[in-house]
Amino acid sequence: MKIKILLFTLLIVNLYANKTEGRNVYLVNCAACHSTTMQGGMGKDFNLVSYTRTKKDIMHYASDPQTYFKKFGYTANAMPTLPLTQQEVEDVADYISSLQPFKKWMVKK
Repeated sequence: MKIKILLFTLLIVNLYANKTEGRNVYLVNCAACHSTTMQGGMGKDFNLVSYTRTKKDIMHYASDPQTYFKKFGYTANAMPTLPLTQQEVEDVADYISSLQPFKKWMVKK
């Protein structure tokens, strides 16, 4: 039982750390263009991104927007390729994905 509690605690701490790191990556690299408060900006609000995209989608786009903008249905791309490490991409994708706990694909039709 103690091992289960320890593992659960480590999982929670890790998730919180990733969200905190991801928020830091967002603030430094993304916040100038993307809002998380539906306040507008040059880029799409990350609440909308979180609702419509998977974490994997977010990671692909953040890593290489020039390659993925057409695959995502956009006619143009203004997002630069950012000098992020793979860990930073994963952290910011975790953060963005966490903004909306309910996703478009969860809606029953």
